[in-house]
Amino acid sequence: MKKIACITGASSGIGWATAKALAKEGFNLILCGRRKERLEVLQAELSTDSYLLVFDVSDASAVKSAFDQLPLDWQHIDVLINNAGNAHGMSPIQSGDAADWDAMMNSNVNGLLYVSQAIIPGMIARMAGHIVNVSSIAGKQIYPNGNVYCASKAAVEALTQGMRLDLNPYRIKVGSVAPGAVNTEFSAVRFKGDMERANAVYQGFTPLVAEDVAEVIRYMVMAPAHVNLADVLLLPTAQASASVVKRD
Repeated sequence: MKKIACITGASSGIGWATAKALAKEGFNLILCGRRKERLEVLQAELSTDSYLLVFDVSDASAVKSAFDQLPLDWQHIDVLINNAGNAHGMSPIQSGDAADWDAMMNSNVNGLLYVSQAIIPGMIARMAGHIVNVSSIAGKQIYPNGNVYCASKAAVEALTQGMRLDLNPYRIKVGSVAPGAVNTEFSAVRFKGDMERANAVYQGFTPLVAEDVAEVIRYMVMAPAHVNLADVLLLPTAQASASVVKRD
């Protein structure tokens, strides 16, 4: 029987690329996201069986309902990729927007918890499973005006460690990958569609692309049973830290 991987935030960026990478490894895929039409495009491009779940990870009742209605054949989830998340705004703490704060904390932290809570009991019952949380260099190093986004990703780092400790008795692998600058929709969302500002983030150097991160996740998932990549920091060569980038 083929293994099943569940990927949140699969409708774009790292989630989309990870779906393609794991499909090539023979996984059947549960593709989760808010944009059904985007998920359907991805589904049509995959060479493996897939099932779509359309919900917002920050809505606890929607998450529970989605996973409760999974057909029996899709309930044996071997791998969970907690990828869904976002950044909104880039203001100093004193002038931040509370709605932006809520959006980041609800998606990046609560969303990870809601989806994990829906899937972990099955892994515990089977005494097997693998969870990969997509974090960020922002969870390891704080940068100016990153305040709440950095806090949300620091929470992902802490939750990853806590999950690894709590789930160790059940032989469940838990790890995180923390990318630096990745050229996806990330900055366009952060700057609320201001493409001039979003594109400027990646000018003067070669950033990572979604496929780079997906390749690391693929290896994490495909590593031998006795190997767990628990904490991976992935940077473009030009980036030395969260705030130091060599630009030409």
